[in-house]
This record gives sequence, structure tokens and C-alpha cells, in this order.
Amino acid sequence: MKRILVVDDAITMRQLVAATLKSAGYDVVDAKDGVDALNKLGQGRFNLIVSDLNMPNMDGITLIKEVKKNPRHKFTPIIMLTTESQSSKKEEGRQAGAKAWIVKPFKPADLLNVVKKIVP
Repeated sequence: MKRILVVDDAITMRQLVAATLKSAGYDVVDAKDGVDALNKLGQGRFNLIVSDLNMPNMDGITLIKEVKKNPRHKFTPIIMLTTESQSSKKEEGRQAGAKAWIVKPFKPADLLNVVKKIVP
């Protein structure tokens, strides 16, 4: 079973994303911010990370950079799921290593389509 780490400071968003992914058969672990996510990454491997951009303690771009520094998780794909839609933010995410950028509010089917392309 493919494991996905969902990172968002809003519990309702974590629950919505987790329910969407679980309905498609994925194993989901959630984290409340980038610091929490790095701690969870220390507990095992993940096939994908879905992260918000704007979070306390550590934002999504910093999280991507930290994940990419770690040889164990360097190639773990990351999807940004955020309210931010400016092209400058998207480019910053892409440069940091994000594989995809989804703007909230999202349609569950759209999220699953992107996830299935990245983690077949």
C-alpha cells in the first residue's frame, strides 16, 4: 500500500485530504506543520507528501527544501496543496522541488488524478 504524508495546519483540511486519499486505497499519515512532518518522515518511508504552503513553525517551501536535503527522502515527490495561486509562488515551489501545485478549494477527483500520475 502506498503511504502518503499530508501536511496542513488546518485539521479540517487534513481530514478532507486524508478521507479523499483513503477512499482511493492509500495509507495516510498527517502532520500539522513542517516540523511535525519532518518528525513523521523520521519514522519511515513515504511514497508522496501533500503539503500546504502557509503554516506556522515551518512553511511548505522550507519543508520541501529540508526533505530534499535528506538522502532518504530526496526523491520523495511533493505536491503543494494551497490557497496560493501566484505564478511567483508556484515557481518558487517548483524550484524547491514540488512536482505539482493544486489550488484550494480543490475537487477530490482532481487531487486523486494528480496523485495517481505521481504515485501510480
